[in-house]
Amino acid sequence: MIGVFDSGSGGLTVLREIHSLLPHTPVLYFGDLKNAPYGSRSPEELGVLTVQGFKKLSDQGATLIVSACNSASANIVVPLFEGLCIRPENIIEMVGPTIKAFAEKKNKKILLVATEATIRSGVYQQAFHGIGGAIQTLALPHLARAIEEKTSAPAVLAMISEALAPYNGSYDTLILACTHFPLVEEVFKRSVPEGVEIFDPAEGVAKEVVGHYRGQGSGKLQFLISKDSDFFRAKVAEFFGNSDYTIDVVS
Repeated sequence: MIGVFDSGSGGLTVLREIHSLLPHTPVLYFGDLKNAPYGSRSPEELGVLTVQGFKKLSDQGATLIVSACNSASANIVVPLFEGLCIRPENIIEMVGPTIKAFAEKKNKKILLVATEATIRSGVYQQAFHGIGGAIQTLALPHLARAIEEKTSAPAVLAMISEALAPYNGSYDTLILACTHFPLVEEVFKRSVPEGVEIFDPAEGVAKEVVGHYRGQGSGKLQFLISKDSDFFRAKVAEFFGNSDYTIDVVS
């Protein structure tokens, strides 16, 4: 079984791509809504929360775990997971597949938007430097919470447009390096100059999962959330309404 971990609803965008490629594979999703958002948390807090989340998935039988949270992915410290019997090769995070997608596109002028924790970690900056590229980064510290709290589209548009305005003309590719951000991708499209490509890493992560997982099954989706959320339930129904799924609130 595949396990997917996220701080809330953003990872559903990654699961949507995984499920489209592996519709007969059972998936267990854990959204840690009680402790969300992760983007403002310290590396130490992120390490503890990520280990706890991975353990919950592993204890339920997940053999391949997808860290569908960039803040968590950017702060993964492999030795922390030694006590969970999870081998590093059985963890798929967000950064590697994103870098792989741009390995042959070094001439792109990239602006990467993410949470404070992801930007602070420096992992994307270092990874792009490693392939001979350079990026600009911009933290959008309040956007993930605004999305979870169903902030109005005009307010979200104003938030994004104001943050991006100083960068107009300096980039041709915008990387959405927080899985919550694709939930408002249409708003981003209205906020960027014409011709700018918006890149969602979810597809690359899903392809990475396909390359690592060979199991089959009923295709049932099980969702565990640490705090109930009407928004989360609505997004699950929107994305997976035709699938067999359950949602349970757990401590």
